[in-house]
Amino acid sequence: MTDRDIVVRTAQGAVRGRHGDDHTVFLGIPYAAPPIGRGRFAAPQPHDPWEGVRDATEGGPTAPQGPRRLGALDMAAYFGPGWVPGADYLTVDIWAPRTLRCAAPVMVFVHGGGFVAGSTRSPLYDGSRFARDGVVLVTVNYRLGIPGFLDLPGAPRNRGLLDVLAALRWVRENIAAFGGDPGNVTLFGQSAGATLTGAALAHPASTGLVRRAIVQSGSGRGAFTTEQAARVTAAAAEALGIAPHVEAFTRISDRRLVDIVPDLTGIDLRTATDSDPLIGLSPFSVVLGRQPADSVADGRGADIDLLIGTNAEEAHLYLAPFGALSTSTAADVEATAALFRPDPAEYVEAFRRSRPHATDGELRSALMSEALFIGGSRDLADAHAAHPDTRTYCYEFAWRSPALDGELGAAHAVEVPFVFDVTDQPGLRGPDALLGSQTPPAGLAARTHAAWIAFATTGNPGWRPYTGPDGHLMRIAENWQLVPERRPEPVPPAD
Repeated sequence: MTDRDIVVRTAQGAVRGRHGDDHTVFLGIPYAAPPIGRGRFAAPQPHDPWEGVRDATEGGPTAPQGPRRLGALDMAAYFGPGWVPGADYLTVDIWAPRTLRCAAPVMVFVHGGGFVAGSTRSPLYDGSRFARDGVVLVTVNYRLGIPGFLDLPGAPRNRGLLDVLAALRWVRENIAAFGGDPGNVTLFGQSAGATLTGAALAHPASTGLVRRAIVQSGSGRGAFTTEQAARVTAAAAEALGIAPHVEAFTRISDRRLVDIVPDLTGIDLRTATDSDPLIGLSPFSVVLGRQPADSVADGRGADIDLLIGTNAEEAHLYLAPFGALSTSTAADVEATAALFRPDPAEYVEAFRRSRPHATDGELRSALMSEALFIGGSRDLADAHAAHPDTRTYCYEFAWRSPALDGELGAAHAVEVPFVFDVTDQPGLRGPDALLGSQTPPAGLAARTHAAWIAFATTGNPGWRPYTGPDGHLMRIAENWQLVPERRPEPVPPAD
């Protein structure tokens, strides 16, 4: 050991971390047993205890996943190293204040990546600034793709979500040893991680594990129905030439399961009663009998404080890097609306009236943003705020990244470096990087980061609570402003 090493004992055994200048970090601590063999498709199980001191000074393996690229935009800082092989990947990274004081607020982060990519090893999720500011930050690896989310007969549903809940139980049991308060845990996530956070909020197993939740660009209506999930399962089985049952899938290698994921993207999941909540962008999501927003409306999670928001130009991420923001046509706009509306022409016209100066690309982005994130987040906020004695706060992140010659704007994921206060990372800067070549506004990251910490600490991020459809949200940009929430213009009824 050196003077920079530190050893902490968990319920499973001792782990060795290392001191930074103003924090302590432990990497790759298991919260569940390695998901191997049939265990890849089983509920997470407790990890076996270990003898001696387990090294936690280097990053460990990550969930099986394929490469993830977004056209001309460099997203390496977001997706991290991709698949780092190794069985023991159901792990957490912990960033704690250098002096492990008692009862610090705890924040547990669930990464995004479309349910098929990402890990705690992304440079964006460096939690040293949280630790510097008195928070114990926990980041979670969970099963992705087919092992995590394919709905398989004979296997428990939503295994990736079960992993997150298992990590929360591990936190409750062990986080005090790292200086954290197990009674003050904020679960937060972005994108797929935000949808998982919303699903956890509505899940009975989260009772007593979470005091507060932050949903960054997720959706309270992002779950697949069982009918939609069955279509993905049938397509996966056909691609592999096997029966659509867990027994057959357990005989397939992780590599082969990863390789067929691109074949599943773009399956038409629209049914007689439901649109595809991810409009074809991912073949995986949580699979639920009721949407989280509806469960919260019934009272689930009413005792959990909620901070929820989206970015002003979410879907620019899916258009600008591919040149589609400037080349989209009116036909593209209507085709996008048809993915989630039974009345696409009328709905597009209503959007045009509310955005008279928008280009076809901007209108298409607005429609995609509403379908993927904004509408479902609004419904979740409304459902939560409707209960008496709840605390609900809403935001819109509106700072526009100058990346891709100014086209990226306030796109999906742009807020993450500000929340983590890591806008100074080299991988985020450059003409084709997430934050572009210009220096972000002075103090924006510090203020955003501080608001998230204030919410985790006190339940109040520093602005007025959201009260429902007539409520206000904080518009976060170079200047912060409390503004009325903007809703789509109603579509006139048919004659």
